[in-house]
Amino acid sequence: MTKYIRRASVFCLVLLVALLVNAARVQVFQAPSLDDNSANRRSTIARYDQPRGNILVQGKPVTGSKDTGQSLRYERTYTNGPLYSPVTGYASQTYGTTFVESAEDDILSGTDPMLSPIPFWDEISRTQEPGGNAVTTINAAAQQAAYSGLGGKKGAVAAIDPSTGKILALVSAPSYDPGDISGTGSSATDAWARLNADPDQPMLNRAIRQTYPPGSTFKIVTAAAALENNVVNGVDTPTDTPSPYTLPGTTTQLTNENPNAACENATLEYALRVSCNTVFANLGVQVGLSDMVKTSENFGFNDTGLRIPMTAAKSNFDTDMNKSQLALSSIGQYDTAATPLQMAMVAGAVANGGTLMSPHLVDRTTTSDGDTVTTTGTKTYKQAMSPYTATQLQQMMVDVVTQGTGANAAISGATVGGKTGTAQNGVNNEGVPYAWFISYAQADGASSPQVAVAVVVEDAEANRADISGGGSAAPIARAVMEAVLNSSDTNGN
Repeated sequence: MTKYIRRASVFCLVLLVALLVNAARVQVFQAPSLDDNSANRRSTIARYDQPRGNILVQGKPVTGSKDTGQSLRYERTYTNGPLYSPVTGYASQTYGTTFVESAEDDILSGTDPMLSPIPFWDEISRTQEPGGNAVTTINAAAQQAAYSGLGGKKGAVAAIDPSTGKILALVSAPSYDPGDISGTGSSATDAWARLNADPDQPMLNRAIRQTYPPGSTFKIVTAAAALENNVVNGVDTPTDTPSPYTLPGTTTQLTNENPNAACENATLEYALRVSCNTVFANLGVQVGLSDMVKTSENFGFNDTGLRIPMTAAKSNFDTDMNKSQLALSSIGQYDTAATPLQMAMVAGAVANGGTLMSPHLVDRTTTSDGDTVTTTGTKTYKQAMSPYTATQLQQMMVDVVTQGTGANAAISGATVGGKTGTAQNGVNNEGVPYAWFISYAQADGASSPQVAVAVVVEDAEANRADISGGGSAAPIARAVMEAVLNSSDTNGN
């Protein structure tokens, strides 16, 4: 009998060891896959069991959380949702996260290990810290000015601080309220279906995710390329350009929109002020494809990895073109395409003496108590051009506002430089053209420009003359620049 008891004891011990080994295997080695399994609701329930951290604009939260009493307890709420949705994105219990809500999700949800007061404590204890905060660079007055200026028209505005790269405004219209899709009920799913079916695409962030032909605003890039590569002998020297200009290798003649402009053999300064297509098409061809590509990429074109912290769409300047295509690309047409953020970067590089700073939307992240966790910091993106070339472009852009097509952007008590543009839209240019305006402003007495802006209006009621950018988009840019110049804190913190 003792022998059988001993055998049974050994067998039970083996079973106990096997059970312990299997439990360790499940808890240690399979834990990550089980946590990530879509059928496991424990992590989702835990995620929404506490309020989410906030996204701040100039120290004030534009987000919040409400207690629903459901299994997914805390639901995201938004203050002025349509105004700030291109910044915040959405945090939905059904559809996930986008934009800052996504890029800073670990901080906001409280799962980032850096929130723990003791290293690795949360991993060991399986606890979760209170959600931290994301402090944006947005200037509230500038954001409101951009949103009000668009007035519901399809379009977008991007504004940056040229010397730091801080994004001061990021607006897209028409917009939507991300709070409508925060929850899990039928109201959220109905809102999701409605928003996605809307032909005006209110959830499209036109400021960073939509590219447009930049039209004549791209002439700033072409002018920089011509000056940097010594294609022109100064801004006041005739460019030896015929008007009309025959596109190389074709019989197609390129003309100028303004019949009163004296574009034949015009100087670079005059050509930019009245926006001569012929001059800039000719200059682009003379610069050559390789150097035009290099210059455009120095401004940020063709970059697929620009993050602010969410990813911005690539702005395009083709790297393989014939001369006629290069001529059209050099005036912002053909396949040239840019986001409003990209064109704000162009204006910002000119304003900052040729140095383009990396644009960023989140200044820092903090714990729930306000202690800094991470800081973005200011860093150089690229040297777009020499300081001397930038100084020449600054003066030419000022002339556009004081003597040319950008008069509607002028601000009393400030130096304003700008460039209007009208871009083709639709097959054979049959659609209503896009109106563009890019600019920068420096208050009298300030040591450097404080803001650079790009505005695009999709449904501008204007003719195809370059003046339309000045009529439809320049007043919006002026309002945004004034808001920044009048603000006591242009850092947006």
